[in-house]
Amino acid sequence: MSLTTRVLLGLLAGLAVGIALASWLPASWQPLAGWIEPIGTIWTRALQLMVIPLVTTLLFTGVSVGGTGLRALGAKGIGFFAITLAVVAALTLVVVPAVFAQIPLDPGAAQALRAASAAPHDALPSFRDWLVGLMPSNLVAALSGGAMLPIIVVTLIFAVAATRLPTEARERLERTAEAIKAVTLVAVRGILSVAPYGVFALAVPLAVRLGTTALGAVAMYVVTTAVLSVIAIAAMYSLAWLRGIPPRRFARAVAPAQGIAISSRSSLAALPALIDGASALGMPDRVTGFFLPFSTSLFRIGAAEALPVGALFIAALYRVDLGAAQLVTVGVTSVLLTFSAPGIPGGSILIMAPVLLSVGLPVEGVGILLGVDTIPDIFRTTANVTGSMTAAVVLDPPERRGNA
Repeated sequence: MSLTTRVLLGLLAGLAVGIALASWLPASWQPLAGWIEPIGTIWTRALQLMVIPLVTTLLFTGVSVGGTGLRALGAKGIGFFAITLAVVAALTLVVVPAVFAQIPLDPGAAQALRAASAAPHDALPSFRDWLVGLMPSNLVAALSGGAMLPIIVVTLIFAVAATRLPTEARERLERTAEAIKAVTLVAVRGILSVAPYGVFALAVPLAVRLGTTALGAVAMYVVTTAVLSVIAIAAMYSLAWLRGIPPRRFARAVAPAQGIAISSRSSLAALPALIDGASALGMPDRVTGFFLPFSTSLFRIGAAEALPVGALFIAALYRVDLGAAQLVTVGVTSVLLTFSAPGIPGGSILIMAPVLLSVGLPVEGVGILLGVDTIPDIFRTTANVTGSMTAAVVLDPPERRGNA
């Protein structure tokens, strides 16, 4: 049985046990949820522990290694990625709150969730404080406090600076970062191997506090993520059409990669099929040999909508009102973190914790999102590979022969 299936079963079992404790079993049984909950908290904290080394090394190696060969096409790609991701994240933040506001949640249940959460309850900073806080005066303090957005900014500064170093010094830094990244990924896989138990332990107290409402809320999250991904995919087809590639021709070129994305839920696994599709469109070697691997490693349009959706869902579940500064924080953090999302199944959920932490939302919510991530991840990964092909078409249009 696959890990994905076991995680889903763990979630369903936890919800079933929690609903039974809340609705059918004697009240004297409900303290059982309090004994189970610490298991989920420990698992969540273990996953959270891996976030900083994983995100910083992925960002550092992505920028420093890519920076040596960016040139004009790579630089245009970075600009296209940033603009597209920002638009997707912004539209998500505008549309989704109204959708999640429809979740029928009792205020008392939301209060119980907030009271049980380990998330900080301090007053959220003003926009001015947020802006100043992007540049930490003490990196160690930022690391110890888990202030992810400042950490990301500092990582990008160091990564860009590393591209200006002599080759030998830069390669030493890159090898060190690669080693840390490899060790961290091994640790993450170990933590994920016990995810069914962690998700079960998180789902039981959630269902005790929300009852059957939890099922409807989770279903709304899955459907919302899938619909937004489909809209993003349709937008990518439209962009390719504007660059002279009709939808039918573009669909033929990208369909094999989309099929692999659906079955494997891995953008990197779909790369060979993307290259074949680009060759069929008549794209030059600079696209198939450099830009598509570059784009597949960095451009995660699915993550740009998934990270804000996840944060907004957790905020709605816990009935936490996010102001303008907090929504900007969610958007900026999400866009920056998309560049460090691993091209593996569930990669976007693995880096969800920094987005939640950036606005004081409970990290425990990651376990619930991970439990139902199979369907959203299929749609996200399909959007990612479609976005990579579209970026290549937009920035370096192939010969427009055979458009029919």
